[in-house]
Amino acid sequence: MLTLAAIISVSGSLGYVLPALIGLESMGVPSPGETALVLAAVLASQGKLNIWLVIAIGAASAIIGDNLGYLLGRRLGREVLVARGPFHARRARLVGLGDRYFARHGAKTVFIGRWIALIRFATAWLAGINEMPFRVFFPWNALGGISWALAYGLAAYFGGNAFVSVASNVGLVAAGALVVALVVGFGYVKFRERRIERGLDTEADEPTIQAVSEEPA
Repeated sequence: MLTLAAIISVSGSLGYVLPALIGLESMGVPSPGETALVLAAVLASQGKLNIWLVIAIGAASAIIGDNLGYLLGRRLGREVLVARGPFHARRARLVGLGDRYFARHGAKTVFIGRWIALIRFATAWLAGINEMPFRVFFPWNALGGISWALAYGLAAYFGGNAFVSVASNVGLVAAGALVVALVVGFGYVKFRERRIERGLDTEADEPTIQAVSEEPA
């Protein structure tokens, strides 16, 4: 992670382009959105930028980028995933699972996803692919983007290099917890799929068994 001295050495001419990079990350383009917000906030603490403008640009970039990612996922991503081709059945099944997941947990996923670096770039795309209603996506996405930009911006503004170190460690812990949750969730889904398949197989066999038992001796 960059030291405070390195952050301060960033030319003030970069100005408010830094928090604007968040929009690229939100669209799914690999870019240091969170780091850019922290850099801009620390520069603001040195009097080079206005912290409230940094936060406003960061929040707006996050919301706009996420909405573009959502639209691209809805218009293009789903069509690609359900298209005929290799592993079509498995891809279709995964999309179906995603649809059910976002129908039940979409709002909190969109909000919490903004705070976790490893899934931030994919949350909006997944919400679009799984056809989360826009009327639900937009307010929760906006709430996540505004609260995230406000929290990280002010914390970096007042905490400087100390916050950068803490945020890095917290991000690693959150990422680890997310991986564990995904592994457990995937295992549960596979377990349920097998239970359902066995149930269907049993039901399919019952008529045959009954028919055989009713045949004349």
